[in-house]
Amino acid sequence: MLRIHFTGVDLARVRMAGRPDALWETILSFHRLRDRRDVRLFGEWRTETRTRLNGETRLLGALIPARGYFPDFLTPGEGQYGIDLGLDALSGTRAHRIRRETGLLAAAGQPLPGRVREFAEGGEGQLPRLVSELRRYHRAAVEPYWTHIQAQIEAERAARGRALLDGGADELLASLPSMMRWRAPVLECDYPVDRDVRLRGRGLLLQPSFFCRRTAVTLQDPDLPPVLVYPAAAQLASTRTGTDQARPEDYRQRTLGKLVGHTRSVVLRAIGDGATTSELARRAGVSLASASQHACVMREAGLVTTLRHGNAVLHTVTPLGAALLRGGAVAS
Repeated sequence: MLRIHFTGVDLARVRMAGRPDALWETILSFHRLRDRRDVRLFGEWRTETRTRLNGETRLLGALIPARGYFPDFLTPGEGQYGIDLGLDALSGTRAHRIRRETGLLAAAGQPLPGRVREFAEGGEGQLPRLVSELRRYHRAAVEPYWTHIQAQIEAERAARGRALLDGGADELLASLPSMMRWRAPVLECDYPVDRDVRLRGRGLLLQPSFFCRRTAVTLQDPDLPPVLVYPAAAQLASTRTGTDQARPEDYRQRTLGKLVGHTRSVVLRAIGDGATTSELARRAGVSLASASQHACVMREAGLVTTLRHGNAVLHTVTPLGAALLRGGAVAS
């Protein structure tokens, strides 16, 4: 179990990442590529990625074990600003850090694997090869799905933002997925080893991730800025479900489509816990003008309410709209 210890100052400094982190998604997707679980969610993605992935990934395979620790230098904080800035930061990793962190990959009492030892001994001179391999892999495995990944993270941020507005940082931490449990002043997380992290007034960055599954992930080095990467509610848009048994939500979605039209049912569901017009367009896969028009029609029908905030507007689902999505009755 991972236990993250908060002070009052840390609670005041809890924050949500503003966007998906390109390097965390890339590294964690490499885990998903090699396991066989979550076929419904990742099966088609694995097939598509392997088809595109005709480059060398042996160095990635050596530095990123199938489970457990991988070096912190693979996920510098600059990854939250995009793959280019993230890889630029990774390129500046110093040789002593490479040797220290790769040394942790050795199994107890066993020497480092040959390819890792060669990489560590090469120090900074090996980084261009690693950066090139990471860039090729990102283009094959992550970049084609980036718009959908962004939409999922925006939906996650909207849900956590609602919790923060309703009850502050305490409610935000309590609202996190079930593999994390807020028992003030400690956040307990399912984790492969027993570990305590003390924030010491530095706060915590919550980074939802599309490719993170089952357990949260954090950096090994306690002196690095604290970040907790955790699984966001995710579903690849391309996942095929035609062979699966129909689920109640599938039936409700089809029924809703008959009532308000397929596109508007998608738009209504995409609003989730709140969305700006641009977020709504991205989540629903429609143009900005189309998203605005659909939101206007549903607002006039009482399914959506819209609030202006600065230069943006925030759409939320009304009780009537929520009841329609659930397929139930409206409370009086």
